[in-house]
Amino acid sequence: MRFIIVTGLSGSGKSEAMKSLEDIGFYCIDNLPPTLITKFAELCYQGNSNIDKVALGIDIRGREFFETLHESLSYLEKEDYKYEVLFLDCADDVLVKRYKMTRRNHPLAKSTQITEGIKEERAILQTLREKADSIIDTSNMKPRDLKEEISRLYLEGEENPKLTISIVSFGFKHGIPIDADLVFDVRFLPNPYYIEDLRPKTGDDQEVRDYVMDSEVSKEFFAKLKDMIEFLIPQYIEEGKSHLVIAIGCTGGRHRSVTISNLIYDELIKKGYRVVKKHRDYTLR
Repeated sequence: MRFIIVTGLSGSGKSEAMKSLEDIGFYCIDNLPPTLITKFAELCYQGNSNIDKVALGIDIRGREFFETLHESLSYLEKEDYKYEVLFLDCADDVLVKRYKMTRRNHPLAKSTQITEGIKEERAILQTLREKADSIIDTSNMKPRDLKEEISRLYLEGEENPKLTISIVSFGFKHGIPIDADLVFDVRFLPNPYYIEDLRPKTGDDQEVRDYVMDSEVSKEFFAKLKDMIEFLIPQYIEEGKSHLVIAIGCTGGRHRSVTISNLIYDELIKKGYRVVKKHRDYTLR
């Protein structure tokens, strides 16, 4: 039985996540009141139930709502009903743009600015975010990207250890990812930016990858980085960590960081880990 509670910031893509889960065989219920979670779990975990994959979409509308949700989750734990929490996060400025595009107001900002509603919701959700088994930052995602991550987490990765590894490439000039656990600086590697034919390309292009890795320093660094990460991951699993964010940065986040991120991603997939990948500053200049 797989019982997933999908929640997160309003506007971060919960509805799209629910559609993606439904597409891969989950029985999905959106906006279920928290008081009904326990009753629904009891029905699902009955021996005669033919439902084996469930996803519940939970919207946070206020502190009282959150307290009820917390009580329901405590009951599930007490009764030994196994559940997972998928938390969808998103940068504040992106959320504001999404609300302005849809001309909708934030549910907690009926009489205040959208930014105030987002701030309040973050405070309400912080405890739940800390409990999350998986966190997806949708700031730079299209619906297709989110669907791929959902599939990776809950379809292809079903038999993998309960640790989600996010590989994030970024540019230092755009800031370090705030949720990074490990940060690696690759600005010392050969820079394709200074090659006119390579400048408009990215680390997804073979020519850029070949240029970055055609160096003894690059090869030695990657071997050491791969060895370190492969050593650390089992330690994090043993410690009980559920989500590990590995951030790899270069100057702009388009060439070297993307190249190394792709290579690390490929290696970890081969090892059978549950891995998702995001190029945060891929399209930025």
